[in-house]
Amino acid sequence: MFYHIKELQYEAKPSKPDPLYAKKLQEVLGGQYGEISVMMQYLFQGFNCRADQKYRDLLFDIGTEEIGHVEMLATMIARLLDKAPVKEQEQAYQSDPALAAVMGGMNPQHAIVAGLGAMAADSQGYPWNAKYIIASGNLMADFRANLNAESQGRLQVTRLYEMTDDRGVKDMLSFLIARDTYHQNMWLAAIKELEEREGDVVVPTTFPRSLEKQQVSYDLFNFSRGEESKQGRWAHGRSMDGKGEFRYISAPVVFGSAPKLKPAPKELFNTPKKGE
Repeated sequence: MFYHIKELQYEAKPSKPDPLYAKKLQEVLGGQYGEISVMMQYLFQGFNCRADQKYRDLLFDIGTEEIGHVEMLATMIARLLDKAPVKEQEQAYQSDPALAAVMGGMNPQHAIVAGLGAMAADSQGYPWNAKYIIASGNLMADFRANLNAESQGRLQVTRLYEMTDDRGVKDMLSFLIARDTYHQNMWLAAIKELEEREGDVVVPTTFPRSLEKQQVSYDLFNFSRGEESKQGRWAHGRSMDGKGEFRYISAPVVFGSAPKLKPAPKELFNTPKKGE
């Protein structure tokens, strides 16, 4: 059960209307790494969690917080759209609101579809997609996806922070940036705990290593011109899981043969080989 509190987690008041910035802000609401994505990702991971209760509780803690972030962004976008378009476009607005929206750089759908409100879409108007979220049932894999989502999300919010001079917007974004800082640290802590518990860093940890081609489990094949990649930690020394040694292979070894495919049935009308 979810319980809505009317107050926002943090204030979302711009200093002035800005329909163009409202369009930009849609990216961190309904984009691939936006707040709707992390909200749904954490909640579905929580719904499906069959592991320790503390992980399920953590997922619901953060997923529910992200619902609040969605509300904050939706409120900010609506307020940025208030009294839009701006004064110098007022005459055009009175005669044709859609035309005025385009002239001002505003997303026309904010006026036409959402009635000066936020949408579940990115900055280009592409609808939010459930394919963005990851909930595999393996917490180590999922928490790594969560770390990536928070990393990308924080990056985008910091870029948006630099794209506005509005003190109210910057104030709200600074709060979201700080929460993303914690969330990255939190997911990394959870990942490290799971790695220590499982005694491995490879997902899934219970798959027998004897069933994989162990002769290539720790090899870096040089598939690009030059050999700069061999200078990294990933090319030499003990592997990160402690179960092997990294090797740098300057020329990739060919393990297979050239494929020879049989002709397709004639009723499929594929292009035959010459002479057939």
